[in-house]
Amino acid sequence: MNSQHYTASFSVAQSPAAVFAAVTNPRAWWSEEIKGPTDRLGAEFNYHYQDIHRARFRITEFVPNTKVVWHVLANEFNFVKDKTEWTGTDVVFEIADRGDGTELRFTHLGLTPTYECYDVCSDAWGHVRARQPPGSDFKRQRDAEPDRRERAGGDQHQARLGQRVG
Repeated sequence: MNSQHYTASFSVAQSPAAVFAAVTNPRAWWSEEIKGPTDRLGAEFNYHYQDIHRARFRITEFVPNTKVVWHVLANEFNFVKDKTEWTGTDVVFEIADRGDGTELRFTHLGLTPTYECYDVCSDAWGHVRARQPPGSDFKRQRDAEPDRRERAGGDQHQARLGQRVG
């Protein structure tokens, strides 16, 4: 994968099945404002956050306990010139058993520094990095300033995904 795409990964002391269950229930960690199924191949769902962001996704890969891919069918931001920047990109969740825990690698393919929304969006995706239990191994992979995601406004989502997985 291109290292310019937004990527984050972390490990938790949970099974791949538990991590997969958390990923496929984004209402618990991303937004309750999701309409439609999020737990099967080919499903389409809508997301919105206040009047700031609306998007439509299709699940294009769904491999139990291993991988989920959301393809962005439509997107609308209210804070950038090209309101459709995410349209055509893919949100990828890869799950790997590491023996003593499970690694979740999150990549937004297509979300690169050339996008006007990159800084705001990568900060917002920072909520995917859940608070880790003691001894967990969080790895950052990003060309830009590594602490930027720590300032993300999604701390509440970060905690919720951590509760679902950890």
